[in-house]
Amino acid sequence: MNKTEYVEAVAKAAGTTKAEAAKVVAASIEVITKSLKKGNSVQITGFGTFDVIKRAARKGRNPATGKEMKIAASKAPKFKAGKVLKDAVK
Repeated sequence: MNKTEYVEAVAKAAGTTKAEAAKVVAASIEVITKSLKKGNSVQITGFGTFDVIKRAARKGRNPATGKEMKIAASKAPKFKAGKVLKDAVK
């Protein structure tokens, strides 16, 4: 399912127009993104938790040349599914 299909499904489930559903989906994504940028987690009970993990600097290899290289420390988003979502997918 892509974003357009997701917006259509939300509109149908909520009984609203696609335009209203698109605004809600965009706003939801924006709120989650801003919270993660601040370093906060977002927990949606029954669905899951969005969080930011910190990756330490490490050594890696360039696959093209095989030379060793440094990979800088970074932050990455992480999602952990909640129990209700896990059970629904089983």
